[in-house]
Amino acid sequence: MNVVDALWLIPVLPLLAAGVTALCRRSQRRLASGLAIGGLATSLILALAGLGRVLKGGTGGTELREFRNFAWFDLGPDALALGWVLDPLGAVMLVMVTLVGLLIFVYSVAYMAHDPNFTRFFCFLSLFAAAMLGLVMANSLLLLFICWELVGVASYLLIGFWFQKPAAAAAAQKAFITTRIGDIGFLLGMVWWYGESGTLLFYDGGNGCLETQAMAQLAMATTAGGLAVSTGIGLLIFFGAMGKSGQVPLHVWLPDAMEGPTPVSALIHAATMVAAGVFLVARVYPLMEAVAPGAGPVSAARVAMTWVGAFTALFAALVAVAQTDLKRILAYSTVSQLGYMFLGLGTGGVAVAMFHLITHAFFKALLFLGAGSVIHGCHGEQDIRRMGGLRRHMPITFATYGIGMLALAGVPLLSGFWSKDEILHAAHGWTVSRLPFWMGLVGAALTAFYMTRQVARVFYGEYRGASAGEAGPRQPHESPALMTVPLIVLAGFAALLGLVGTPLWPGFQRLLGAGHEAVSAGGVILLMLVSTVVVASGLAAGWWLYGRGPTVEPEAADPLEAVQPAVFEALRRKFWVDELYERTVIRWVAGLGRAWDWLDTIVVGGVVTALSLLTVGAGWFSRVLDEYGINAAFDEGCGGLRQGGGSLARLQNGQVQHSLRSLGLAFVVLLLLLTWGCAS
Repeated sequence: MNVVDALWLIPVLPLLAAGVTALCRRSQRRLASGLAIGGLATSLILALAGLGRVLKGGTGGTELREFRNFAWFDLGPDALALGWVLDPLGAVMLVMVTLVGLLIFVYSVAYMAHDPNFTRFFCFLSLFAAAMLGLVMANSLLLLFICWELVGVASYLLIGFWFQKPAAAAAAQKAFITTRIGDIGFLLGMVWWYGESGTLLFYDGGNGCLETQAMAQLAMATTAGGLAVSTGIGLLIFFGAMGKSGQVPLHVWLPDAMEGPTPVSALIHAATMVAAGVFLVARVYPLMEAVAPGAGPVSAARVAMTWVGAFTALFAALVAVAQTDLKRILAYSTVSQLGYMFLGLGTGGVAVAMFHLITHAFFKALLFLGAGSVIHGCHGEQDIRRMGGLRRHMPITFATYGIGMLALAGVPLLSGFWSKDEILHAAHGWTVSRLPFWMGLVGAALTAFYMTRQVARVFYGEYRGASAGEAGPRQPHESPALMTVPLIVLAGFAALLGLVGTPLWPGFQRLLGAGHEAVSAGGVILLMLVSTVVVASGLAAGWWLYGRGPTVEPEAADPLEAVQPAVFEALRRKFWVDELYERTVIRWVAGLGRAWDWLDTIVVGGVVTALSLLTVGAGWFSRVLDEYGINAAFDEGCGGLRQGGGSLARLQNGQVQHSLRSLGLAFVVLLLLLTWGCAS
């Protein structure tokens, strides 16, 4: 059987695992984890088979793209069709999501071993994986949107998994509502696109909405303001991607998502939810780069994503410098790296951004799972000021975390170095402006700095935890094998995966049908040297401030805070963005809600109350008129008739003497009348 015909099983198997696990009892922990891991492992095998088919290529060495479409339901004479597609972009993402997800699932068995809701956790994990896999292989924007919303629902369930904690419940609501704001743009863009093209299938034998004919029509059509329809739709869909991928100003939900269990953080921040926005833009990239005749070489959608990505990369890196929560530092790092991906999409195209997305998925999953191992070993502590010296207590976690940290920082020869340099190289060659390149370069230096700060505080010096002077079980300890083995596997990928996209062997670019631009070798080497110097400067500055000094108490001021307290406070408070939202948007929405409540209670409710009183009054008046008017008169008439009838009835009592007496009396009266008449 053709592997494409079996691809629908990739999301369905985890979905079935979620459905069966939902029926399991709490005590059936092994069954729940076995179903989740087994379902995703089978999906990984199918995804690898799909990638193998893609690597073989199409006929004549062309790029392979196969799809299967089917009618979902009829709409009058037409049918609404859905489908799935296998192409290089989807095949790479399917393998990445299933592989990283499988390692996170295995890790979760040990991490969540003592949680009473273990089975429910694996049910939600399987649902999340199924939704993301369906999103990746969808050949219809509508099916992609359905899975997109399922990812949002699953993230709400996972972020708020420990719902008994008010912070977790609030974080789940914040994530759900914030991403829905972006989804409004996505929905409007999808409806507009369907109205223009008449289909939401990406590929349909030349009739798909991403194929040449449809793209030409969208680029030629303009709105009332002269904006190309393709640009308008592209900006709306990009707005949806901004919400899912945590771009400024819709980034505020992503750091708060750390309230969920650490495997959730790894799954959301590495391989799935936050990557969905980048993947969406990559999937519809022909729309994003469509330019109307005479409108210039770069579309407005690409310009927007370039500037948003560059600003987000720099902004989040600055904020991460002053955070003290272990996972929150990584969360802002994720926001920053997602900014780099959009910077790559805007300046270099799909291959550049997707290369960084794939490498980031592995080393960021490694860092989050490593953070979970640290938290586990430190008995739930997440404040880096209360850690220290863990390299002696947790050698495996330290070694693997160090590899992930160096890959994220962009140290040469590790995966993050190659993918980050691809983005910086593309930004350097962007003809519109060089400023995004410089912003990305500063962000790279900050990344190396704050990751060195984190590693120095966590793994070097002396242990500063509450149990520092105690012996026994309160001391830090290494995590079990079910947690450390996934760390070792991810560390291997973080170290070596970047080799598939180096300038000497650009296999990843060839796979996605995009090669390196024709530039001089000297230019590439110069940029690599500049990037290396920048990263080395960040590493050196971080070690100078945090690594070489004596151990300090947790309450002591940060070295940066001692130098620039006002700047450090601004960074620590995240530039007061949450407070700004609280005093503006949230206050306005709350005020609007109170206004609508007043309108509903006083105006609408008053009218309804008045109408109800009038209705009740009319009812009472009708009752009075009926009871004391119509009924009373009718009752009186009936009473008179009844009395008259009773009187007549007494005359007809059947006694002859009474009848003769009455007849005699009547005769006497008649005589008197006749006599009186004759006399007169």
